[in-house]
Amino acid sequence: MHIDFLYFLMGIAALIGGAEALVSGASRIAQSFGVSPLVIGLTIVALGTTSPEIAVTVGAVVEGTPDVAVGNIIGSNITNVLVILGLTAMVAPLSVNVQVIRQEVPIMIGAAFLFVVMVIDYRLGRSDAVILMLLMPVYMIYLIRQSRAESRETRASYEKALSRVTLRKRHWLSNIALIIVGLALLVVGSRWLVASSVTFARALGVSELVIGLTVIAAGTSLPEIATSMLAALRGERDIAVGNVIGSTTFNILGGLGIAGAISPGGLPIAPAVMNFDVWVMIAAILACLPVFVAGRQIGRAKGLMFVGYYVAYVAYLILDARGHDALPRYSSIMIGFVFPLTVVTLVAMVLRDQQKAEKAQR
Repeated sequence: MHIDFLYFLMGIAALIGGAEALVSGASRIAQSFGVSPLVIGLTIVALGTTSPEIAVTVGAVVEGTPDVAVGNIIGSNITNVLVILGLTAMVAPLSVNVQVIRQEVPIMIGAAFLFVVMVIDYRLGRSDAVILMLLMPVYMIYLIRQSRAESRETRASYEKALSRVTLRKRHWLSNIALIIVGLALLVVGSRWLVASSVTFARALGVSELVIGLTVIAAGTSLPEIATSMLAALRGERDIAVGNVIGSTTFNILGGLGIAGAISPGGLPIAPAVMNFDVWVMIAAILACLPVFVAGRQIGRAKGLMFVGYYVAYVAYLILDARGHDALPRYSSIMIGFVFPLTVVTLVAMVLRDQQKAEKAQR
């Protein structure tokens, strides 16, 4: 067990290091070809922070553990919205760019619902997975085209943020070496993380699905957590929000798309995921729209609410995995009291923020 825990920690470290190396090398090569920092940030950097999830998901399919693959993506998306946005907003209230509200959030919601429609029969078929996978470069091309219409202020903001990461220019050979090292670390790290996590699941008597939804999802989300928290602390709050939205969309299109495409016979979706976890992900994603629209800001109260819901979700998973007697009562309290109270609170927050916005315009 001790050696497995060491492999688990080494796997997370390798994934983070691999993502950093991949982003660094690819960004500098793109810069050498005259690609703007804005485009690099919207495509390469966003994809780089998602690469651990994609690597682990593909590795889990190769290792024959599809529950880990699906659980990792669904759990990572829930973590992205509830934990990363929540914690970041608690550090500093997040302002939301109009483009994110009008374009990025609807695209994220559309990708999530497209996935649900595709897996209504508890399987992501290979043809459906290929569609998701092909939509990923389409989304990236769309981002590049949209970036050309960005205002000078927004472009300058992205350039300032990315200049800290890509300030030094290396020889192109060293940049290629960084990309190769990054890819190698992602492959090795994903294998270590998947293998050790499966061992933990068997030793603790919980399913591989629960491990994928919680421990692995949190581990592979570390790059997004670090990026968003750092951006918020530096005052680059629109980048913190954009990183979460972009990563969530990339997870669905790239992670599940590639995993389903390489899985023989498609990717099976466990009934437990379809009956509960997928809808938690949908609810978290849908919650972004009214929260973002209300005053175009995520305050500390909303951030605390998001984090609280994630704690409640994990508590449910633990009680359910152990078949605890308190599960029925816990579910009744959540459905009958907590959820309605949250809806009322959210509506009140939206109305209050709208009133503040109207007063400010006057």
